[in-house]
Amino acid sequence: MIRLSFVGGTLEIHGLELTDVNKLPESCVWDVRTLCFRAPASAYVSIVLGLIEQKIKYEDSARKYGDLQTGFVVHREPRSYQKEALDAWRKARGRGLVVLPTGSGKSHVALMAIDAVRRDTLVVAPTLDLVAQWYTLLETSFRVQVGVVGGGEYRLAPLTVTTYDSALIHMENLGARFGLIVFDECHHLPGQAYSTSAESSLAPYRLGLTATPERSDGRHALLDGLIGPQVYRRNIGELAGEYLADYTVETIMVDLTPDERTAYDAARLVYREFIKSQGISMWRPDGWAQFVIQSSMSASGRKAMKAYQDQKMIAFAAPSKLQYIEYLLHRHRGEQTLMFTERNATAYDLSLKFLVPIITHQTKVSERVEILKKFGEGVYNVVVTSKVLNEGVDLPGAGIGIIISGSGSVREHVQRLGRILRKNKSKRAILYELVANDTSEVFTSTRRREHDAYS
Repeated sequence: MIRLSFVGGTLEIHGLELTDVNKLPESCVWDVRTLCFRAPASAYVSIVLGLIEQKIKYEDSARKYGDLQTGFVVHREPRSYQKEALDAWRKARGRGLVVLPTGSGKSHVALMAIDAVRRDTLVVAPTLDLVAQWYTLLETSFRVQVGVVGGGEYRLAPLTVTTYDSALIHMENLGARFGLIVFDECHHLPGQAYSTSAESSLAPYRLGLTATPERSDGRHALLDGLIGPQVYRRNIGELAGEYLADYTVETIMVDLTPDERTAYDAARLVYREFIKSQGISMWRPDGWAQFVIQSSMSASGRKAMKAYQDQKMIAFAAPSKLQYIEYLLHRHRGEQTLMFTERNATAYDLSLKFLVPIITHQTKVSERVEILKKFGEGVYNVVVTSKVLNEGVDLPGAGIGIIISGSGSVREHVQRLGRILRKNKSKRAILYELVANDTSEVFTSTRRREHDAYS
């Protein structure tokens, strides 16, 4: 009798000889240490279906997950696109990605999927803030005790939430415990380390949620093997007005002052002359890495790196930008506003200048919760942040976004727009993007707006 067992994030297939390799998927290899075939746990479905198709009897000692005893206790009529997304996922045998804009209710699609398959479920989220949100959402939707793995806790339950970091650490032990695994913000998953957690789970049902699956390193192509194909997608423009707040995006080019221009041009000249002398092309994929290496090897290189940082800071946080921010805050006084920066130093400067609360990665969890609570209640009308509010924070009252600086990432820009798009009465959202005119930031701005949300 063939026997399947789960061992350390892999599947062992006992009862076959080396010559029986043609009876198994290509992912199965002969392990001379244990004299059996071995495969990533994620190959569980293809192995089982293959054995069934060949009418080969087997004993399944690998699967350790059970059926959920209860479904939804809180019922809500899904939006039409949420139902379409669930139907498409089920048609794909419960494996695949659902791509929906921030604020459109991706999490409710996941809840419907859990209710539909009724299998023990693990939800994987990128941050402890999101773990806390999922914990509350699952507990109230299914009225059960919810497990948590991460943040100093290790408590398993039929419905459990964890972080990507904790999943990576513990999946070799948890990989057989869940029949459905939900990857929230699944664009994180194809990272070289995190992808191991998906490979170490045998969950036959898999759901990925994201607003922007594409990655600059191209590794989003791995999502098909880790979760399944993209089964459903709707973009911001398709849902704005009816399901998301109507919005306007305004890119404002701010001229540097004469002093700022002189300082910027001088710093950029030092940087440009150095990379030219070293034959470095910043257009090449390894251009930045080459610059970092070469700049560390000489005094002129270190001077060039400082010049690079100086010209960035002038473009990112020019005083001329701050003057315009003052105008915007006055114009939208009383409205809930989020200010985004690329660097913490700029965020702290803005917090001091305008006497508004700040959230960065250095902000303690309790303080962050208190700031967001008061922002939601309207006690605070403005919050400044660097990158920590890019993902997963539910702020339905926020209607004004001001991007002082950011990277060239399309995902980051779309996520920041998404923070102000949650439907709230007749709200019309406005995203302001401040760009230092005639600087490298103009190119950065063009790159990050390569998305239909800005067309």
